[in-house]
Amino acid sequence: MRKRAIAAGGAALLLVAGCAPPPSGGDPVNAEDVMFVQMMVQHHRQGIELVKVGEAKATTPELKTLAAAIETTQQDEVEMMLRWLHAWDQPLTAPTRAHEHHGGMPETDRRKIAALRSSGHFERDFLTLLIAHQGDAVRMAGNEESGGADPAVKQWAAQVEASRKAQIQQMRGFLKR
Repeated sequence: MRKRAIAAGGAALLLVAGCAPPPSGGDPVNAEDVMFVQMMVQHHRQGIELVKVGEAKATTPELKTLAAAIETTQQDEVEMMLRWLHAWDQPLTAPTRAHEHHGGMPETDRRKIAALRSSGHFERDFLTLLIAHQGDAVRMAGNEESGGADPAVKQWAAQVEASRKAQIQQMRGFLKR
């Protein structure tokens, strides 16, 4: 019963992260806002691919619940970010090499995701990869908070940072079992 309550609490925390307001209509949008959103769309899509593997292969109910909650939240967030880019009349992806001055695009290597499918220590390897992935999101959100201009996007970045840190803490707890 306690495990279900923990999983449900984690899922609720994830869902709060996706409840950001739309970008402000009259507030300025700068290059950092645009780059952050473009990068996060791709990062979220990688995360969705990763957690789908988790949903399919995890045997622990808490991990299945966490993976499903992340998938739902991040899909909703992708849709929100695409609406922002459309509202700003910006491309959905940045030009090739545009991310380099932002430290590059943090990527969850597709080969690692593919290798995860046949891992002999699936849950440990899944958690390790997902912790690293969510850590990249924390770093990207911190950059937006310090360099972005749009208050709604910065507010959402703060929510992303807080929720992903909580997920990482929860997953580290799973690893200690």
